[in-house]
Amino acid sequence: MNILEQIYEINFNKVMFNERKTTIESNNTIILGPPKSGKSYLIYDYLSQFDTNKYLYIDFEDYKNNTKEIAKNLQDFIVQNKIEVVVFENFLFDIDIPKNLKSLIITTKQKNTIEGFDIIHLAGLDFEEYLLFDKKHQNSSNSFNSFLKFGNFPESIEYGENKKSLRNYEICKLYCDDQIQLEILFLLVKNGGEKKSLFQLFNSLKNEIKISKDRFYKTCEFFEYNKLIFFCEKYNQPKAIKKIYIHNHALLDIVSYKKNFNNLFKNMIYLELYKRYDDIYYLDNVDFYLTEQNEIVLAIPFFNNLISSMIISKLLTILENYKINKITIVTVNNEQTLFVGEIEADIIPFNVWAVSL
Repeated sequence: MNILEQIYEINFNKVMFNERKTTIESNNTIILGPPKSGKSYLIYDYLSQFDTNKYLYIDFEDYKNNTKEIAKNLQDFIVQNKIEVVVFENFLFDIDIPKNLKSLIITTKQKNTIEGFDIIHLAGLDFEEYLLFDKKHQNSSNSFNSFLKFGNFPESIEYGENKKSLRNYEICKLYCDDQIQLEILFLLVKNGGEKKSLFQLFNSLKNEIKISKDRFYKTCEFFEYNKLIFFCEKYNQPKAIKKIYIHNHALLDIVSYKKNFNNLFKNMIYLELYKRYDDIYYLDNVDFYLTEQNEIVLAIPFFNNLISSMIISKLLTILENYKINKITIVTVNNEQTLFVGEIEADIIPFNVWAVSL
């Protein structure tokens, strides 16, 4: 049982971490999410409430941990040491689940469920969390510039600026088993903020690499299940082409020299909304429609008077057809109000809007 004895000595009480809005509340929980979104630190926070001799933490991606040996001896080791809590990181569901535990916490990329287990989808930092993590900048405007440029991975805050983009690229590779998966992920990233069907994307990719339609679709399904990509539907038109968003807006800058700031900015806003609302759609001329709130949200980084007149002409019919009672226009740094018909629209900078949700 040498491997389990070595693992058993791991002590997370000395690990420093910042608290997240998401916490583990169920004794039996499966945690999903993009790489480096903070799943392990969520577990460290959870384990801090237990005595170190009451838990066993096993990372199956640690090369030193022999899965066959662990599987053979695990249940006996748990009983002998009166272990109450077990953590399986990067679990492939290829060994039996231990019995008679107080708590079992699992992180995985696999599409598996276990009866009686809660599921947490942990995303990267939202902007409010980013402010708590960011100790380098003295105000929210400076933090916003960093968040905009380098994204929402918690660990990226600690990297030097010259290494952050490279680290974002390395993190993408962590979730891909081979170069083909990486090509699919980067294709989706390149189209973040765009309306594109999977059929269109597949046709463009098959001209670049040899790939089957079945594998392409299954990989996209895998990425969507693990919240690396999101497909935003057009309201009341589920068969219409969906808009693509990605789990970290800053990844758009690592796949192309061509900068599409509008798409990057829309992606930022989508991620903030996704953490708070279940009912996010788009409409013609409307970036985001929140049905339960009867609200529309527009992403307009650089607002001006010309845009103002165009908005009014495009939105009047929408307001009437969809019974809209709130309009929010998110910008980089503009702040004012605008009347669209009888509705007073809030024009608000992202760094103010994101912490007010």
